[in-house]
Amino acid sequence: MILKYLRKVDWALLAATVVFVFLQVYLELEIPGYMNKITTIMTTGGTSQDVMEEGKWMLACAFGSLVMAVIVGFIAAYIGTYLGKTLRERQFDNVQRYSATELNRFSIYSLITRSTNDVNQVQMAFTIGLMVMIRAPIMAVWAIMKISTKNVEWTSATVVAIVAMVSCIALIIWYVFPRFKRIQWLNDDVNRITKEGLSGIRVVHAYNAEGFQERRFEKANEKLTNTHLEITRAFAFLFPAMTTIMSVLSMVIYWLGAVIINATESPMERITEFSDMIVFSSYAMQVIGAFMMLIIVFMILPRAMVAAKRIEEVINADPVVKDGSVEDSPDGREGEIVFRNVSFRYPESANDSLTDISFELSKGETLAIIGSTGSGKSTLVNLIPRFYDVTDGQILIDGVDIREYNLESLRGKIGYVPQKASLFTGTIESNVNYGGTEEERTEDDVRKAVEIAQARDFVERTEGQYQGKVAEGGTNLSGGQKQRISIARAVCKRPEIYIFDDSFSALDYRTDRLLRSELRKETAGVTTIIVAQRIGTIMDADRIIVLDEGRMVGMGTHHELLKNCEVYHQIAASQLSEEELMR
Repeated sequence: MILKYLRKVDWALLAATVVFVFLQVYLELEIPGYMNKITTIMTTGGTSQDVMEEGKWMLACAFGSLVMAVIVGFIAAYIGTYLGKTLRERQFDNVQRYSATELNRFSIYSLITRSTNDVNQVQMAFTIGLMVMIRAPIMAVWAIMKISTKNVEWTSATVVAIVAMVSCIALIIWYVFPRFKRIQWLNDDVNRITKEGLSGIRVVHAYNAEGFQERRFEKANEKLTNTHLEITRAFAFLFPAMTTIMSVLSMVIYWLGAVIINATESPMERITEFSDMIVFSSYAMQVIGAFMMLIIVFMILPRAMVAAKRIEEVINADPVVKDGSVEDSPDGREGEIVFRNVSFRYPESANDSLTDISFELSKGETLAIIGSTGSGKSTLVNLIPRFYDVTDGQILIDGVDIREYNLESLRGKIGYVPQKASLFTGTIESNVNYGGTEEERTEDDVRKAVEIAQARDFVERTEGQYQGKVAEGGTNLSGGQKQRISIARAVCKRPEIYIFDDSFSALDYRTDRLLRSELRKETAGVTTIIVAQRIGTIMDADRIIVLDEGRMVGMGTHHELLKNCEVYHQIAASQLSEEELMR
């Protein structure tokens, strides 16, 4: 339950809220008693002074009830706001621990909806519900106890009205609950289509696909709108039904009152019965009013319950990639990587993406990986930082199975440059000096990393230079500029192991050559893995692995593979001339 995330102080405030609500209800229910006294005074010839005396206490009760209501409102708003903050934090913290498997399971669009819209639904339901759901039952029960001794006919009419109201509410809730559940998933769809349209706006424009995107959005938006309309129409019926029941009850109470008053003979008895009717009518309206307040909660509670379940799914999702306890190699080794018969299959996939991969890499060696599109190159390097865990086999770094490492320690050893450069809103410096090393690296370290990555020229031409702004996703930079900033980030980290996952693809040949030359100097003595499509990028590596459909079909130097590996020879021949091949 969502309530388990409340603090002890919140529970103490909730207990205080119950006390304040009791006081509020008590004061409100005292008001009809003073109305009874005032009615009796006015009908028996009392003075205005007597009326003012009773009226003074009635006003005091009304003001006291108002003060209690304000206090309850403040407490509810405070607890609800903190609960929303806690739910957002817990979701964000757990998502940071997710592997790619969990991210694929929920989807980014759904996670955004769950941490924003769903949390708002729960927070609103809690804030409003706390004020109403405590007050309404107390008010209803207490008021019924007060009127139950007045008159059997009046009490029976009130009970019938309550049963009718509860039946209407139950029917509406039964109808709208599944539609509230559907709304949250439809919100995910609308967010997904909107995000895709915005992030891919250049492709949309290039292919004149504005109409296609509009139709996609219109279809999803239409489904969401229609579901909202179904719910709104249901609740549109509920309010008139409740108002009708309230009006009928008032009419029945006064009709029964007229019958009872006409049946009495003594004038004093008539005055007493008339006063009782006024008081009973007030109490009955308070009972009905309590249920009317509950309607507001029932309008938002079903959707909040669905939202709470979706939030719990995110918070309770147990990442497939488990954290280990080892923080470093026990014998002080650095930069050693061993793959032992490693196979990997993506979740829900029928076939392995990698099959029986084995190799050893010593400190300071450079390993290159090449192969056709879809051969498993990126999959292989993504296993090293444990974005996924191997299906079979074992990967060791510095003599320790990577599944035994603390994830923070494991990833602290690696400088990873992804295939698609990811930049964050901020400055060039904050994107280069990023993560766990930001307190350790100086501005000079940033400048050196930028220079090695061949990014100095464009960085120093940028307004603000190293403090130049980087837009969301780096949209104000070109593909090559983003790749160089991403490479500089890895260099600034000074890791034991570099992983470059096709990180030079957006660079021209000259920049590629200069960058690799500087990297070779910087990474001397550091283990490096390079995934690339260009033969020119990898031909100087100590060893090259050739992948084909997830299997290792060759391993050796550039010249060895030209002689012994047909797949490598074909790739090289498609990129190099015969003269270059013979060098």
